[in-house]
Amino acid sequence: QVQLVESGGGLVPPGGSLRLVCATSGRSFSYAMAWFRQAPGKEREFVAAISWTTRYTDSVKGRFTISRNASQNTMHLQMNGLKPDDTAVYYCAGTLRRTDSITKETDYDYWGQGTQVTVSS
Repeated sequence: QVQLVESGGGLVPPGGSLRLVCATSGRSFSYAMAWFRQAPGKEREFVAAISWTTRYTDSVKGRFTISRNASQNTMHLQMNGLKPDDTAVYYCAGTLRRTDSITKETDYDYWGQGTQVTVSS
């Protein structure tokens, strides 16, 4: 079975930092992995992705860093300078397919259940 499990979410003050971890099992996602997030009442949005390159949504550039650790079979999202607008459920995703984009929800086939990130105001 393919499993993606997020961890590392929690409650942090504005300006704080958090490191999310996505642990994978069953398969390796050699093409691309990504982080998406969904706030209450809003649709899921792209945050960051990594393949042979990296992509970030404009709102997190300079604050978030995506990385992969092949030996540990994990993906990470280091989040610094957190803002209340970053509050959302964060999901990790993976794909085995080669796609034209790595920033669209439809590019990904496998999803974790999400981890809650709350930035208090």
